[in-house]
Amino acid sequence: MTDLRSRVIGWVGRKYIERKQKKGVDLLSLLPESTLMPLRRNELDPVPELGATRGTDPIARLKLPFGLRAWLVTGYDEAKDVLAAAGKFSNDYTNLVGTAAMSADQNPGGLGFADPPDHTRLRKLLTPEFTMRRLSRLTPRIAEIIEGQLDAMAASEGPVDLMQSYALPIPSLTICELLGVSYDDRADFQRLSTVRFDLFAGAGASFGAISESLTYLMEIVKKQRESPGDGLLGMLIKEHGDEISDVELAGLADGVLTGGLETTASMLALGAIVLLRDRETFERIRNDDEAVHGFVEELLRYLTVVQVAFPRFAKEDVEIGGARIAKGDIVFVSLSGANRDAKLGENMESFDATREPSSHLAFGWGVHRCIGAELARMELRAAYPALVRRFPDLHLAVEPGELSYRQTSVVYGVDTLPVLTH
Repeated sequence: MTDLRSRVIGWVGRKYIERKQKKGVDLLSLLPESTLMPLRRNELDPVPELGATRGTDPIARLKLPFGLRAWLVTGYDEAKDVLAAAGKFSNDYTNLVGTAAMSADQNPGGLGFADPPDHTRLRKLLTPEFTMRRLSRLTPRIAEIIEGQLDAMAASEGPVDLMQSYALPIPSLTICELLGVSYDDRADFQRLSTVRFDLFAGAGASFGAISESLTYLMEIVKKQRESPGDGLLGMLIKEHGDEISDVELAGLADGVLTGGLETTASMLALGAIVLLRDRETFERIRNDDEAVHGFVEELLRYLTVVQVAFPRFAKEDVEIGGARIAKGDIVFVSLSGANRDAKLGENMESFDATREPSSHLAFGWGVHRCIGAELARMELRAAYPALVRRFPDLHLAVEPGELSYRQTSVVYGVDTLPVLTH
């Protein structure tokens, strides 16, 4: 009887949220501050409460309104267990927002929000396009993009916003090159990508961003159907034809664009801040070609810009780390918390560019691990050395305390990064 009552209350709560979302109500106002703790940071570091929670209860109940049952996972082993259990947890987006709150053109689709067998089929089609052999064709173009942005920065006489001039254009241009679409609408896609990862900007903003980008990509897909190019979309159409629908293609492209744009841009900007704080590492990256590999892996672990994995919904009663999770419960995996677990090594709360690379969870784990991980690494490994070699005297144009970091966003980042190149 207690279990039935809990499920009824949860259902009522979801329906209430659906109605609020239709009206564009800010979801932040519905949540207690303790629930937002995994998204809070003190500049580059998670708030101390996250580490304290991991130390005492690596999988803990979250207090949500309306009787909704949720869990926060902060322990490394527990996080891997949840992320690897695709058969026991669902990633289906409608579990979070409800089907009544979202029209067909607002469903992001793609791999991140799909369950097997659809996820298995789509990932199998997409995986060959993300092998190092296929991605290697982008290496010269990535170098050209980086040099072009550095040239533009060098031509500026005053402060330069590293976010707008370097961090955002590199993944934007790279992904458009990968997809085989025009880069004319780059400003719109940068805006849409940012808004959709700010879960508490209001349902209207988030769903509007999804709808707008999918509408644009559907037009691109239609053009590719008529005349397939050499990019990812064209190759999928050439090799698989009617095996994959236009809606599925648009969803995959949208996932690649938004998943690879905001995350890599945030990594580039926040990584630059790390370099500006640590001149010894700055010089090592500038002078040692091999140093960048370990630096990037440690940076991925330390920053973990995707702070929380896509919500998982228990499809059955399951026990993880001693916690009994009931069918229908929501599970949030704190990647930033798990990546600082002492089980990964000593002093994981600190950044150490000389640390041996660990098996971090910055790209997730299991069947939903980020398919574009190697592309992101390619961009980061090329962009950091190029930046510090072109501008050996690079420094902030403002006091560190004046930097504005994004708040309550799944993808952590900085709004602007004013720097001087000489």
